[in-house]
Amino acid sequence: MSAPVLLLHGIGGCAASFDGQVEAFRAAGHPVTAWDAPGYASSPDPAEPPGMSGYAAAAARLIGEPAHVVGVSWGGVIATRLAAEHPGLVRSLVLADSTRGSGRTPRGAEGMRARAAELERLGPEAFAARRGPRLVSPEAPPELVDRVVTAMARSIRLPGYAYAAASMAETDHSDVLGSLGLPVLVVVGDRDTVTGPAESEAIAAALPDARLELVRNAGHVANQERPDEFNRIVLDFFAEVTR
Repeated sequence: MSAPVLLLHGIGGCAASFDGQVEAFRAAGHPVTAWDAPGYASSPDPAEPPGMSGYAAAAARLIGEPAHVVGVSWGGVIATRLAAEHPGLVRSLVLADSTRGSGRTPRGAEGMRARAAELERLGPEAFAARRGPRLVSPEAPPELVDRVVTAMARSIRLPGYAYAAASMAETDHSDVLGSLGLPVLVVVGDRDTVTGPAESEAIAAALPDARLELVRNAGHVANQERPDEFNRIVLDFFAEVTR
């Protein structure tokens, strides 16, 4: 049996965001866990804001042995903190369409904190309808857009989303990345306009043992828009790590 895999979704996602990965990774011999983050979908609401370290600790409780940890966007930021604070549990990292944290700039932190009020004002359905289409490339088929929007509307709620946004607003991992002594794959859709290829390039450059891969013709949720290509890249990386 190959090493287990933990899948951490983005701030507008849920476990179902990895429907295109779970079976492919299991077929390659990896036990797979895809979580609903605390306060999302089927997971209960946290009693208080977890902060990034709290989310990392919650993820750590799902790992019984060193695992490959795959994080998309916000999930990648949680994965970074998990590797920094619980290094014995992380065999490798995959940071997909991720970021160093919204706290890297005042504008980024302010924009992230404003999201909770936007969700409260609009409600989950209208919020998802506004934000979901931004996560895919302009050429994405309508059925994918519908899936992304529907999953977001069903997954997000207050206070969970507000807590997640606050964790992003207070985080800047610029000085953390260089201390991570493990294999890291940085993956990004070449049409990502949310975090973008430049941010992934900066993450990869800051890591001591990382490689960067572009997923062609994919937006911010590259794993959902181009699952076959994403899976090939990630599974090849897992195989290299275990040689």
